[in-house]
Amino acid sequence: QVQLVESGGGLVQPGGSLRLSCAASGSIFTINRMGWYRQAPGKEREFVAAISWRGSGTYYADSMKGRFTISRDNVKNTVYLQMNSLKPEDTAVYYCAGSVITTPDYWGQGTQVTVSS
Repeated sequence: QVQLVESGGGLVQPGGSLRLSCAASGSIFTINRMGWYRQAPGKEREFVAAISWRGSGTYYADSMKGRFTISRDNVKNTVYLQMNSLKPEDTAVYYCAGSVITTPDYWGQGTQVTVSS
């Protein structure tokens, strides 16, 4: 099993920035990819970004490219999501996910991001 704990969410004004963190523990050696998803009220959960746990691959949803950056620290077993130029439509609960292959097998509890003036 892998445990994922997100942090870093909060309230930010439009145009602002936030950095989310996801700390992984447990059977991390089974993980191939880590990612971020989000779910806004009344909407389905959607893919945001993902990163290879050992390689150099990064993947982004088209609407996030250029504004969001995913990175990792294998020493700290932590994945980050740097979010810049935030918009009200970025308001959602952001979830960290761990995948043995590519489909998420493990989920964090989520962290709320609210973009509002």
